[in-house]
Amino acid sequence: MHFMHFPATSVRSPGRAWCPGWGRLGGVADEVRGREVTQDDPVLARRERIRRWTELGTRIGYVCFGAAVVLFVVAFIADFPSWLVTAVIACMVAGSIVLPPAIVLGYGAKAADAEDRGEKFGY
Repeated sequence: MHFMHFPATSVRSPGRAWCPGWGRLGGVADEVRGREVTQDDPVLARRERIRRWTELGTRIGYVCFGAAVVLFVVAFIADFPSWLVTAVIACMVAGSIVLPPAIVLGYGAKAADAEDRGEKFGY
């Protein structure tokens, strides 16, 4: 099996923010916000860190719900064995715990960016 090779995070691309100890901060963060994230701006650095955690939480939450759907179909085909029903419920509970805070915090970070740019934020 052939794996794709991604460049190391220690390579700094032009126009990209870099903060020692955290690695690259968001692919388009500085272009979208119109300013560069540096060590001197802890608010933007913390917001970017929150954004990365919310992206991870969102992915994990949706994967949990997707796994619950797949496991439900498998359980349906197999006449609902108790261990599969337990797995479906566990995936739904995990997704329900992880996904809502990730979505809310993600919207908060986007709203803060829009407010910093002087735009009205609304969905």
